[in-house]
Amino acid sequence: MARPGNKIIQAKLVLLGDMGTGKTSLVLRFVKGQFFDHQEPTIGAAFFTQILSVTEATVKFDIWDTAGQERYHSLAPMYYRGAAAAVVVYDISSTDTFVRAKKWVQELQRQGNPNLVMALVANKSDLDSKREVENEDGEQFAQENGMFFIETSAKSAQNVNELFYEIAKRLARACPPKPSGINLNNERQGRRGKLFCCLG
Repeated sequence: MARPGNKIIQAKLVLLGDMGTGKTSLVLRFVKGQFFDHQEPTIGAAFFTQILSVTEATVKFDIWDTAGQERYHSLAPMYYRGAAAAVVVYDISSTDTFVRAKKWVQELQRQGNPNLVMALVANKSDLDSKREVENEDGEQFAQENGMFFIETSAKSAQNVNELFYEIAKRLARACPPKPSGINLNNERQGRRGKLFCCLG
């Protein structure tokens, strides 16, 4: 729950990725602590909320879990527009989903919020014996694109909470505390004031 005196951040988070990568399973594991072996495909998008407290802030997540089927792709901008964070998910046992994840990242870079906190998630780490995408490949792509990378398993719950805590921490760092009342000693404002007074 919210810690007294902690700033509160309302953050829209969107999950993107191919059908069957486990986006809904990740969210259900995070929000409800549940996992179903046979999860029905999402139609359009599903909405969840969750509150996380980190040292710097209390983050209220509005989570949009988008459908992975190609026919719903045209709806995606509606969900990632105005998002503070995006989680791009692929399945470690499918190279195709990794290729698709890269396309999502490119689309977000072109059309998403410029200050978007992005995570690249290699899901289904419990399927290591069927792995097609090496950890290093995901890590390298994430690094090259200014994202953070994490391997998860919605089934075993591995790294699921860590993923959302890391996003919350990054959002808290990116969101400066709002001053309550007027701060007359704000250095930045002072510097800016001096700059403008010297222009005349």
